Amino acid sequence: MGKRAGFRLEPVLRVRRAAEQAAERAAAEATAEATAAQRRAEEQAAALTSRVPPASAPAHVFLAAMVASGAAAADVTAARATAQASAEQAELMRARWTAAAQQTKALEKLRERHLLALRAAEASAEERAVDDLVTARHAATDPEGEEEPWRG
Repeated sequence: MGKRAGFRLEPVLRVRRAAEQAAERAAAEATAEATAAQRRAEEQAAALTSRVPPASAPAHVFLAAMVASGAAAADVTAARATAQASAEQAELMRARWTAAAQQTKALEKLRERHLLALRAAEASAEERAVDDLVTARHAATDPEGEEEPWRG
């Protein structure tokens, strides 16, 4: 048999696989960051609820505690917004990973079809070679080209 024809899109498939792996890593990192941001927001919210000045505190201490609580509440709001943005970013990264995986899968299917077509072509070529060999042998045993009558 001759040289087997290669899959012309093999370099593209390698690039797609690498892109899929990079997208998978980015999605994992974004998910981890979103989880960490959510945890930080929850920790800050829990710390905020424990910020209650003692009832016996003087007015200036109570006022300072309320100002600090307001600032802490703003921090919690910002942390929650960051957590939400991180979750949205993680979802975007998962969508990109899914798209990259679909592109890779499509090329892998094309490659598989190509390999199946090559196998079919090789099988057909082998069949033709056997047929040619049988025909050549028959011609060699019957030089006049006459067929022998069937003797059933």
